[in-house]
Amino acid sequence: MGASGTVATAVARCSGSRTLTVGVEEEFLLLDRADGRPALSAPAVLALLGGDPHIKAEAMRYQLETVTGVCTDLEQLAEELTRHRLLASRSAEELGCHLVASGIVPRHTPGLSALTADARYEELAARHGLVAGTGTCGCHVHVGMPSRELGVQVLTRLRPFLATLLALSANSPIAGGVDTGWASRRHRQWSRWPTAVPPGAWRSAADYDAAVCQLIRCGRAMDERSVYFHARLSPRYPTVELRVMDTCLSVEDAVLLAAMARALVCLAIADVARGVPIKTLSDRQVVAELNAAARHGLDALAVDPYTSRAMPHRALLELLLPRLPEPEPIALLIHRLDGRGTGAARQRTMWSQAGTPPRFAQLLAGATLR
Repeated sequence: MGASGTVATAVARCSGSRTLTVGVEEEFLLLDRADGRPALSAPAVLALLGGDPHIKAEAMRYQLETVTGVCTDLEQLAEELTRHRLLASRSAEELGCHLVASGIVPRHTPGLSALTADARYEELAARHGLVAGTGTCGCHVHVGMPSRELGVQVLTRLRPFLATLLALSANSPIAGGVDTGWASRRHRQWSRWPTAVPPGAWRSAADYDAAVCQLIRCGRAMDERSVYFHARLSPRYPTVELRVMDTCLSVEDAVLLAAMARALVCLAIADVARGVPIKTLSDRQVVAELNAAARHGLDALAVDPYTSRAMPHRALLELLLPRLPEPEPIALLIHRLDGRGTGAARQRTMWSQAGTPPRFAQLLAGATLR
């Protein structure tokens, strides 16, 4: 079947966003209960969990990653996210530390001395030095994709919305023991990786593969897995993987993010089939919008790719909702987020109330399970 036939088939399956599967990977910090510093306890936590396949090691020994299964509805996704957070948190508590959902360590990090003992992480550290020791935490959303050719077209159409997804997820304002003034300080740190860039406006899977091969050939990436485009074709699964987002403070934040990511993918597929034009942004424009979203969150300006009008992400979301398949659950989740504030806003409130780093870590841990 040709590319146009694949698109037509996908659109037929995509009358509602629930026809696309979704899975989420969440990265977490472990913070010591006594002083709020990074706790190098991940190997011990994983040992207590007895090899649970849904909870894994990450680059730093003060990090964990949880992985959902392939989900078809938001209720299933919420149940899995909640269960994995609870399991990891209980084991962390036994070892005197908190499980915390924050995009960046609130206090100073121990650097590469905290690197997980793994040949892959050690090679990345040898190649990229201190960049590999930042220990940031992201939320990665996988959306099922019927073909790589269609996936590349979807990536191109997602470029204008990456900043909106980052703004929704922004959850890392506190770093080095101070309020950095950024909604997502993680994005600034993570963007130091040489391949942590927006996806290109590629025309085919062959173009995508050529870009990946070039990054490996010139030494900017070790292999396909270490090509960290903000949205990419997963090197392991038949999915489009959106990686630009901070890890989310609460399960409900993560469900909103996954729902929005899946709906945007579905919208992109439908727009490709209908030939709906959108404004083409240069790489420089995409990066500028991402930096603005990292700094100012939902109040940052963005260009509506349908009308070319500039507006805050909050307004862009309102205009975007009617275009999405099954917008009602997303509209409700956005309304609830407006009521409680983004992760960055809630972190700042907790920071002002806490008084001490251990108390701040405790408040973050409570919000992580709320």
